[in-house]
Amino acid sequence: MKKILLTSAGFENPAIQSKFMDLVAKKPEEIKALFIITAAIEPDAILILPKCLEDLLNCKIPSKNITVYDMHKRIDSNELIKYDVVYVCGGKTSYLVDRINEVGFKEIIEKYIENGGIYIGVSAGSIAASGNFPLGLNFLKNNLTVHCEHGSDNGKIEDTNDINLTNNQAILITEEEAIIFE
Repeated sequence: MKKILLTSAGFENPAIQSKFMDLVAKKPEEIKALFIITAAIEPDAILILPKCLEDLLNCKIPSKNITVYDMHKRIDSNELIKYDVVYVCGGKTSYLVDRINEVGFKEIIEKYIENGGIYIGVSAGSIAASGNFPLGLNFLKNNLTVHCEHGSDNGKIEDTNDINLTNNQAILITEEEAIIFE
């Protein structure tokens, strides 16, 4: 079952954290997370990494269950399947998309999601999963803008209109539908 959560600012809104915990459906101490920092190549993005890590720690996931991955080498699909969630941090989206393609991550993450793995995108991690980049992940066909003052209406995403997300909104993509919520 497809379980993708795209956000502007991670779990800043407690409803987004709650939705993540519902999706993972495990005790926090059993959750294993792959924490992808690849896009954080500029100082302002690097400064946000501790806040992103706090999202997972605030879910009571033990730090020993969180593995940092920077996409400078290919991760094997047999390795990726050990994780319940792949949390992709923000930063420079074009660099993230380049790395995704250089290490063959798209095929591996697609298989991971098909097998029930959860993808969480934050800022650039969400944009890389949308339709903004032809060589991106394209889990969502719509173009996506994050950190907006005014977001798109909550509810089911029916068309290919551009989507604007505030820091309190998220997009949930499942087999059945894609919805914006807060």
